[in-house]
Amino acid sequence: MHLDPRELRNCLGHFASGITVVSCEVDGHPHGATVNAFSAVSLDPPLVLVSLDRRSKACEHLENRPFAVNVLGEQQDAVALHFAGKPTDEPIEWVRPADSAPYLRGSLARISCRPWRSYDGGDHVIHLGEVDSFALAEGDPLVFYLGAFRHLGKAFHAAPWLESLDCPTGQTRFVLA
Repeated sequence: MHLDPRELRNCLGHFASGITVVSCEVDGHPHGATVNAFSAVSLDPPLVLVSLDRRSKACEHLENRPFAVNVLGEQQDAVALHFAGKPTDEPIEWVRPADSAPYLRGSLARISCRPWRSYDGGDHVIHLGEVDSFALAEGDPLVFYLGAFRHLGKAFHAAPWLESLDCPTGQTRFVLA
């Protein structure tokens, strides 16, 4: 069966995702790339993944290097564009710790990782990182949906997961009669 890559990409675009900039140090300089293929993998050990097009510079740079995942806030669309190859006049402020990858100042969240494993993912490489530190800020994320940046709407009053029979704690507020 042949799938049209453009049509598949359009279909996959219906899945809303956050926007991150994955950063690392290359030849003594910070380097970053806008990535929306990011996911939590495990809490024990603490692992996350980023999936990068194997033809990209960022994919090559991440191999066996510490990296940071910078989750962008809703006001950071210019930062996302900058690291997607469309530089803007937006100033980029780096924090460069001695013991981990450089990261962006002002991100909604930052996850610093040591390289864990890399896997073949077709035209992408899946990089897993072991989280060694993280930081959070207040705000809403920048979201990518149907090829455009978006902002979140109004939040639900309760987390749907906590009302689910699949809640990982095995506790639920539902009582079966």
